[in-house]
Amino acid sequence: MSTQANRKAVSLPKATITYRRDVTDDLWVIRLRPEVPFTFKPGQYCTSGVEGVERAYSIVSAPHEEELELFVELVPPPTGQLTPLLYELAEGAEVTMRPRAKGLFTFKEQWADHFMVSTVTGVCPFVSILRDYLHYGRSGHRFYVLEGASYDDELTYDGELREMESEHPELITFVPTVSRPREERNRGWTGESGRVNTIVQRCLERFGLEPSSTLVYACGHPGMIEDVKDQLSPKGWTVEEERFWKE
Repeated sequence: MSTQANRKAVSLPKATITYRRDVTDDLWVIRLRPEVPFTFKPGQYCTSGVEGVERAYSIVSAPHEEELELFVELVPPPTGQLTPLLYELAEGAEVTMRPRAKGLFTFKEQWADHFMVSTVTGVCPFVSILRDYLHYGRSGHRFYVLEGASYDDELTYDGELREMESEHPELITFVPTVSRPREERNRGWTGESGRVNTIVQRCLERFGLEPSSTLVYACGHPGMIEDVKDQLSPKGWTVEEERFWKE
């Protein structure tokens, strides 16, 4: 590591990993306790790092929660630079964290209907938005969360989202889908199948949504986002995007 990177790492505030849960071989959830006050809006991201290597991560937790929750996917080297370092860290380890959140991928309350499309870790800002919305007992909006993954065990927040849907059916609809339904790892899967972008138009029609009242959010793999935009933008839908590049 260069001297410049050392200075950069030393000068930044730290955050302690207080919790870690491994979901699959390449997906895990951590919670961080920042050493300095950290405020953010639901849907924003934080910039965290190890050994001077930094990346942006969408925040899963809502602002009222005491710790920051992140959902991370391992990208092996040489493409991945930070996630292999993060992967080695256990509870009690420290990372750097810039003191300001960033991002405009936030809840736009002027729209009545919010149609949220994600791939795996792309669900993070949607969980944050919904936790915040429910925490304050808000009403008057509808949320439709579509999440796609190759395998159902990658749908890390499906339990929480199903519970939200069960407790607030007037507010939330959750539609998970897997793209490899016939593989053994998905044995027993009875939900939607196919890549999430392939079920978007069918779900919009099923729920009776209209471009005039619906904001479409697309978060995750760039290819998914491009396809959703190509499908919907020419038909008058407004699409907000947040791309997750493989580092």
